[in-house]
Amino acid sequence: MQLDFIITQWAVWPPLPPEQNSPNQWLANVPPMLKRRLTPLAKTVFCAVSQCIDTHRIVPMVFNSSHGELAKSLAMMEMLEAGEEISPTAFSLSVHNAIAGLFSMAWKNKLQCTVLSPGEEGMAPAFIEGLGLLQEGAERVLLVFYDEPLPAFYPSSPYRLSSDTSCALALMIAKSGSGQALTLSSSALTGNDGEQPVQLPAFTRFLTEPQTRLTFCTPRRSWIWEKRFE
Repeated sequence: MQLDFIITQWAVWPPLPPEQNSPNQWLANVPPMLKRRLTPLAKTVFCAVSQCIDTHRIVPMVFNSSHGELAKSLAMMEMLEAGEEISPTAFSLSVHNAIAGLFSMAWKNKLQCTVLSPGEEGMAPAFIEGLGLLQEGAERVLLVFYDEPLPAFYPSSPYRLSSDTSCALALMIAKSGSGQALTLSSSALTGNDGEQPVQLPAFTRFLTEPQTRLTFCTPRRSWIWEKRFE
């Protein structure tokens, strides 16, 4: 398998360098009623995606998160254990597609939106889904990767399931145009380079640094991204 595509635009949050951290400008277009419903992780996602999305052009989207709003779900379970009631709104904002739904509402994007929980395969499934949409005729597809640290209640060591900070990475991909050309392929080599929360910082460095090849080994296969210079 070898798939070619182009990253026409991308953004990460928190930004690089960190002193540029000013979320208000990227949340300015979010309706106040929706903004009040955004969790810290949702704000992280919105700040990254707002830098890649064109308000005058809607595109299919793929959201990819290993754990989603797991901290919010844990907090609700603790409320139930204490005998407290949970509001329907709080529950609706804890499900895995909640952030994608809020984003679709804020940007009035009615095109296809897929939300994945990729497990040990990490970032690769979102690329496969997005590239499939390009093959079906989409001009561009927005890929959104995001995760936050696991609550201490869920031990992650030694499985490399979590990172120390929240992060969101947005990529606008296309089959042609200007930007960074990449090839995605796989191999039979196996290993354990960690799930998406661990992969996100490495992929961001790959985009910003001179290295031309990035490999993530999983228990089933390896995924390889290579920069093309044409």
